[in-house]
Order: sequence, then C-alpha cells, then structure tokens
Amino acid sequence: MRILHTMLRVGDLERSIAFYTGALGMRLVRKTHRPEQRYTLAFLGFADDPNGAELELTYNHGVDHYEHCGAYGHVAIAVPDAAAACTAVREASVRIGGKVTREAGPVKGGTTVIAFVADPDGYLIELIERPA
Repeated sequence: MRILHTMLRVGDLERSIAFYTGALGMRLVRKTHRPEQRYTLAFLGFADDPNGAELELTYNHGVDHYEHCGAYGHVAIAVPDAAAACTAVREASVRIGGKVTREAGPVKGGTTVIAFVADPDGYLIELIERPA
C-alpha cells in the first residue's frame, strides 16, 4: 500500500496550479474537466518521482472559497533549501497569492530545518529541509 494523493478544494484552479508549479516546483501531471458534474481536477507531483504521492486540486464550478475546519493540519513537502523555498513563495505571492507563515529555522526542540507557507486558499504547507 502507498498514499496516492491528497485532495484540496480550491477557489481558483489556475491560480492554485500557478502557485504549486511556480512557487513550489511541482508539475501538472494531468487535468480532468467534468462540465456535466461541474468540477475540474488537477493532479500535481514532482517530475523526479513519477510514482510518488500527488496533490489533487479540486475546483467545484462556481465555488470560490471554502471554510477550513479546525482539524486540517498541513501537507509536508521535502525541499533542498527551506529559506530559498520561502523566497520563492514570497516572490510568487505578488502575482498569485500565498504567504510565508513561519520562516525557515530549526523545529522546536530539534535540528531539522522547517518552514510553513500558506497557499492562495490558506492551506498550510510544511517545507522540510532535506538536502538532495
């Protein structure tokens, strides 16, 4: 068994695709448009791991935002340089949204370098530094 994907509902699919591809280096793997069912899906992943878990972005036609429940935590992504990833998110935020919510630094009580960013819909993404 393995995790296949995590799904997030988004209010603007193209903006979200631009954030995940432009700021976080993911690639659009496939997109499915279902006009009769009034939704569009976009699956994103990393080019260097075609069998890895993907992020599914779901856009329900006509819905531009969602309330986040209190139980959602975050999606974690390994990055070679957490500070550089934060810089990329800050640069992308001017064009497409997103923000750094915790600058890169050691996790409390440990040495692993992490950072947190929020995507344009406010979902938290943990960036965990793992040198290539």
